[in-house]
Amino acid sequence: MVHARLVRFGGAMKKVQFNTRSVPYLLLLPQLSIVAIFFLWPAAEAVRSSFYLEDPFGFGATFVGFDNFIDTVTSSDYARVARFTTVFTLLVTFLSLGIALLLAVKADKVLRGASSYKTLLMWVYAVAPPVAGLIGVMMFDQHVGPMVDFFALFGWEMQIGVNYFDTGFAMTATAIWKQIPVNFIFFLSGLQGISKSVQEAASIDCRSGFRRFWTVTFPLLAPTGFFLLIINITYAMFDTFGIIDVVLKGEPGNNPVTLVYKVFLDGFRGNDLGGSSAQSVILMILVFVLTVIQFRLIERRVHYT
Repeated sequence: MVHARLVRFGGAMKKVQFNTRSVPYLLLLPQLSIVAIFFLWPAAEAVRSSFYLEDPFGFGATFVGFDNFIDTVTSSDYARVARFTTVFTLLVTFLSLGIALLLAVKADKVLRGASSYKTLLMWVYAVAPPVAGLIGVMMFDQHVGPMVDFFALFGWEMQIGVNYFDTGFAMTATAIWKQIPVNFIFFLSGLQGISKSVQEAASIDCRSGFRRFWTVTFPLLAPTGFFLLIINITYAMFDTFGIIDVVLKGEPGNNPVTLVYKVFLDGFRGNDLGGSSAQSVILMILVFVLTVIQFRLIERRVHYT
């Protein structure tokens, strides 16, 4: 008999047993197969392709060593895209977190209509990124877009798809709007998980609501905030592909794009498979470094209760 783990049933600990040693591995096999087929294999193929100059028609490949990486990091176009990706990621991450936290704090205080208020905010979470991008295109349309008409009142004539800054603003605003609901759900759950006795004690010790929030409530939300920080950085860098693709309508031109979208453009539009593979490897390394920094530096300041 193989003892896998201990499980609590009704307050008592009960051993989970398997008749044969192969059962645990068989249970893990589907998930491991998915990881191997859809992550490990493509990642290994990308690393291999990054060292070759691939023929776009599949007739052969020439080993070029690190030339694809050198051409990528020394390219002025890649540097411009990297700068936009950095600004885009920071704006989407911190603005979506900040707005969601504000809404969650207000929703936590609502006494009447709380369920309706929460439901309306969470609806956007069900919208797929391409659909969100389509809604963004409609909102910022030069002819019928209400946001264009609104900013025109202040003398800002927006030209989405033509002006670099205007297009980047529309992408950022749409991406923030799409991500606010999921942040709102987690922040609201964290606020409702704070003990009422702690809140009452804080209200007695500190009369200022603003100071009470930053000294008591916000530190208790640190684990939730740390989790959402990682999720939002990943979302801004990778999951906004559908939004960007719809906003650009397949014609990037000189408009802003992110690093992930540039991999798609160079690989599938420019047929530069080696160069796009090198870019994807650089992104994998970047994500790994960011993950280490987040867990080594930021998590040390997070206290779990």
